[in-house]
Amino acid sequence: MNQQKNKIAVGIVGGAGYTGGELIRLLIHHPGVSVRFIHSRSNAGNPVSAVHQDLLGETDWTFTNQLSNDVDVLFLCVGHGEAKKFLEANKIDEKVKIIDLSQDFRLNPQSAIGNRQFTYGLPEINKEQIRSASNIANPGCFATAIQLGLLPLAKAGILDEVYTTGITGSTGAGQGLSSTSHFSWRANNIQAYKTLTHQHLKEIGQSLKQLGAQTPEINFVPWRGDFSRGIFISSMITCDWKPEKLNELYEEFYADAPFTTLSKQEIFLKQVVNTNKCVIHLEKVGSKLVVHSAIDNLLKGASGQAVQNMNLLFGLDECAGLRLKATAF
Repeated sequence: MNQQKNKIAVGIVGGAGYTGGELIRLLIHHPGVSVRFIHSRSNAGNPVSAVHQDLLGETDWTFTNQLSNDVDVLFLCVGHGEAKKFLEANKIDEKVKIIDLSQDFRLNPQSAIGNRQFTYGLPEINKEQIRSASNIANPGCFATAIQLGLLPLAKAGILDEVYTTGITGSTGAGQGLSSTSHFSWRANNIQAYKTLTHQHLKEIGQSLKQLGAQTPEINFVPWRGDFSRGIFISSMITCDWKPEKLNELYEEFYADAPFTTLSKQEIFLKQVVNTNKCVIHLEKVGSKLVVHSAIDNLLKGASGQAVQNMNLLFGLDECAGLRLKATAF
């Protein structure tokens, strides 16, 4: 491993966006990391803190349009479809591990490019595969929140048809402006979008099938919320298990998952915002089970999970650099 003072040498591509900014925030304070470059075509030459103003006084890095193979791992924080184009257009040494935050390599049929094979980076089910991998396809934000709510049920073989609703903050749409991302549209507003057709459904089905589920039909209605960050999911199935047995199922399944926690009390979004946590709460009413799950879409749903995957790739403490306090109030 190419290290400076026994630290992982890191490069970041696409550092000017929301996920890039969160990744920089995590990595500049990570005890096992040495950042070597932060790439941005649109902001080359500009100080990082001029774009990510929350980092003022935290870093004196400047964006560059130059790439280097003198790193151990390269994070790709580019748009969907752009990661594949980037790897086709740039010669990245095969010794450099890649963690891609786009959706380009998440699905098995598209999980390879050239000699690079990508492992789906959901640590709660793929921890050992991640440790021995060279390239990671970081999961999607909605996919992470929904999967973590359903995986124990899939393993237990009690998933049938699922009805899911989920609301996400405006940062989930990225930094580029659109008609539905302006403050005047988002404020005091809510909207359903991509009803029953969201792109994350395919990776969710892939993971549930991995655990032996007969790929259940997932009826997912995502909503745009009038807040900046976070995802809150409620998934309903028919289930005859008693609450105590369900709680035991989830606690056992996530016993080795430091960031996924079952709560016996009702959960809320501010418990997870600014953290790499997923919190889950089960409600059983008659024959219906509702699984609530909440994450920060930019951290556990993107950059935080990417750092968690990096820690596993390089044999570090899985939680290194990720002990973050929720905003809470």
